[in-house]
Amino acid sequence: MTPPFRAGLVGALGAPALAMGATFLAFGAATAEAGLGLGWALAASLLVYGMAGQVVLLQLVALPGGAGALPAVLGATAANARFFPMAVAIAPLLGGRAAGRRRWLAAPFIAITPWAAGMRRLPALPEAARLPWFLGFAHASWIAAAAATAAGHRLAPHLDPALRAALLFANPLYFALLMAADLRVPAPRRAMLLGAAAAPAALLLPPAWGLLAAGLVGGTAAFLIGRR
Repeated sequence: MTPPFRAGLVGALGAPALAMGATFLAFGAATAEAGLGLGWALAASLLVYGMAGQVVLLQLVALPGGAGALPAVLGATAANARFFPMAVAIAPLLGGRAAGRRRWLAAPFIAITPWAAGMRRLPALPEAARLPWFLGFAHASWIAAAAATAAGHRLAPHLDPALRAALLFANPLYFALLMAADLRVPAPRRAMLLGAAAAPAALLLPPAWGLLAAGLVGGTAAFLIGRR
């Protein structure tokens, strides 16, 4: 275990792991309530690894008679489509040419919490240390997600439905607090303010496209203003 990998591992074992753990605890309990086994819950958490996609997958699978494998997979994939631009954004920070094709090792672990931590921490690290640090952080987050899912599945009878619903928002709230800390920086501030200004557009469009369109409009406007 290299020092950068160990530093990333330790960096995840605090507020990031707690925020992720709360959300995956709620997901584990929801799968148990839907009558699905622990194996299904762990597979959804570790392979989909994105709460929006996991919830969509759970809802479709839990329908009376099931929605079928293909609609469930397509629904989860569409819900997690945001990971593609996130991967494009973080790829240049994962060591550049020094990392080469090894950067693909990071692809399965790109989710909100590791991505947000990487975007904040990686630029300050030497290029050779960036990929190991991210992998250390991501592996710790992945293991925390699995452990919390299993705990939630086991504790489902003891968790109030209202508490489970609140826990699902712990990780998005943590991510929002991270963004709020960057309000003093011009580029993130432009993106957040223009994204919020474009949010009403989501009310004029179908639910499947509203949030995506608002993000595209607000983010594009922030990018163009920043270049100007």
